[in-house]
Amino acid sequence: MRKIILYILLVLFLSFGSAEGLAQEKSYITVEGNRLNNGVVLLDILKAGKTYVLQCNQGAPGCAALNNGKYQMVELPENFGMYECKDRDVEVYAEDDNSRQKKLGEYCLIEKQ
Repeated sequence: MRKIILYILLVLFLSFGSAEGLAQEKSYITVEGNRLNNGVVLLDILKAGKTYVLQCNQGAPGCAALNNGKYQMVELPENFGMYECKDRDVEVYAEDDNSRQKKLGEYCLIEKQ
């Protein structure tokens, strides 16, 4: 019985142990530019026809000024991720739909007005 409970816990941990396993939404984005402003990396992106900005603190783990191009973005559940964002904390991956791929960066997603 003890082995069965440990096995179930291991399966649950492996299924939901990463933020991506708990992600609410995956989408494809296009990075259209990047800039640095007072130690903050800003990426201009296009998602489903709307413009947004991805923002992270320069020098923080997972903060990268991505090159222009297409990527996959994963919106994290509330209270997950390294930032406390007004809108949503997101992770960015290469465009390929491979669940074992390396995270390229983590950002706050901000809708442009």
